[in-house]
Amino acid sequence: MTAYVLTVKCASTRGIVAAIANCLADQGCNITDSHQYDDPLTGNFFMRVSFTSEKGVGVEALRGAFEPVAATFGMDWAIHDASHKTKVLLMVSNFGHCLNDLLYRWRIGALPIEIVGVISNHMTYQKVVVNHDIPFHQIRVTKDNKPQAEAQLMAVVEETGAELVVLARYMQILSDQLCQKMSGRIINIHHSFLPSFKGANPYKQAYERGVKLIGATAHYVTADLDEGPIIEQDTVRITHAQSPEDYVSLGRDVEAQVLARAIHAHIHQRVFLNGNKTVVFPASPGSYASERMG
Repeated sequence: MTAYVLTVKCASTRGIVAAIANCLADQGCNITDSHQYDDPLTGNFFMRVSFTSEKGVGVEALRGAFEPVAATFGMDWAIHDASHKTKVLLMVSNFGHCLNDLLYRWRIGALPIEIVGVISNHMTYQKVVVNHDIPFHQIRVTKDNKPQAEAQLMAVVEETGAELVVLARYMQILSDQLCQKMSGRIINIHHSFLPSFKGANPYKQAYERGVKLIGATAHYVTADLDEGPIIEQDTVRITHAQSPEDYVSLGRDVEAQVLARAIHAHIHQRVFLNGNKTVVFPASPGSYASERMG
């Protein structure tokens, strides 16, 4: 049986859930997982439904059958083939903890994505990437060549058909124009000390202030630097006994985990934009399972 995911966003009103369930049942589909949320402040309704087609109805036929329901409620909707692997382009600079973590999760099937390439402004991880049989693109970025560098980046996006760009500790600021063009398609990761501790060594600043929690935030990239809609966050507790180097090491771990969880949520259509916030539904049963151990 083919598995699908239906995502819906519309104004909240009576009868939406019933209409969706009835439509899927009429097409011989069985709902296997479902989550919904009514935002009382915005009046928006969000729903994610996992289902299987027990009669072998194809995705185009399902979309055609659902169109009248969507029109009735003014839905922003999509039906996704659950077997589709999102094409992902990774970007990295000189910190490789997130890149290496994502490559491992991809290799064992814990992140069911298709990595179509890695872009870096350095050569540090060229050998690592090539050894995984993934195309590596070095695009140097300076103050003088930034427009040309971003044009090269977009050329790679278009050539590879990348559906998602992940800034896996890519230490360059993207232009407003690029952020707008790729809205909702770029995920970034950074420590959660902002705006308190800025600059090149935030962990040392946090140590000097006796910070007791280290966190990381994964969010969609917007023109507002590090202020896009948040997808995932987490923290790790620190004691007075930890050194500045401990802070950095613990920070690396939480960054890698948070970024992987954010990507997992995005590729499984669990994230809905709600203004400058997000609605993130829980993972469906079995979606964290790996194909192999290592």
